[in-house]
Amino acid sequence: MGEIEAHESKLYSDFAPFYDKVFGKIFSSRLRRVIGDLHIPKGARVLELGAGTGTSFPAYPRHCEVVGIDVAPDMLARAQGKIKANGWSHLKVLEMDALNLEFPDDSFDYVMAFHVVTVVPDPVRMMEEAKRVCRPGGSIVVVNHFTSDFPLLGLLTETLDPVTRRLGWRTNLKLGPFIEATELEVEKAYKLSKLSLYTVLVGSNQKNGYHRV
Repeated sequence: MGEIEAHESKLYSDFAPFYDKVFGKIFSSRLRRVIGDLHIPKGARVLELGAGTGTSFPAYPRHCEVVGIDVAPDMLARAQGKIKANGWSHLKVLEMDALNLEFPDDSFDYVMAFHVVTVVPDPVRMMEEAKRVCRPGGSIVVVNHFTSDFPLLGLLTETLDPVTRRLGWRTNLKLGPFIEATELEVEKAYKLSKLSLYTVLVGSNQKNGYHRV
């Protein structure tokens, strides 16, 4: 594990006791809508990158199989506690680096990246791994804050970026360059409300000559 990854792992492990209280209800409500809109079919295989304490877990239907991965063991311990308390047999968590996934190619029908592309040290590498383990024609879903194109807001987030990087995330990631760099085939891009700071991207995994009709 590199210096940056080690810093982020320790940061989020230290933050684990407060994560649910600070972000739990906000993230859970948002992700419930996003996951519900996907209409995940019975038997689908789902991978969630950076699952943290499992704030999204209540939203997944019991008829699919979900694996959540994260580099922070304290976060995963809380997620595992939720799985046990709720009897969620369709969910499991593993300690794993999203930049080096330990799954074979084409292992999943859906790969989720919720509030994580601005946390990992190399979002392009993470998306490459996401596409590798997602089957051809599968769905890659990203929910994240991207730097605003509005000049004043964009300047503010650019200015804050050196500070937020020390806290474990960046604020200067722009939507257009992110899509271009990751070559994500976006089928749908939207916000959950006009005032939302977060963008939802639903992409089709175009690889091995696959083209959705």
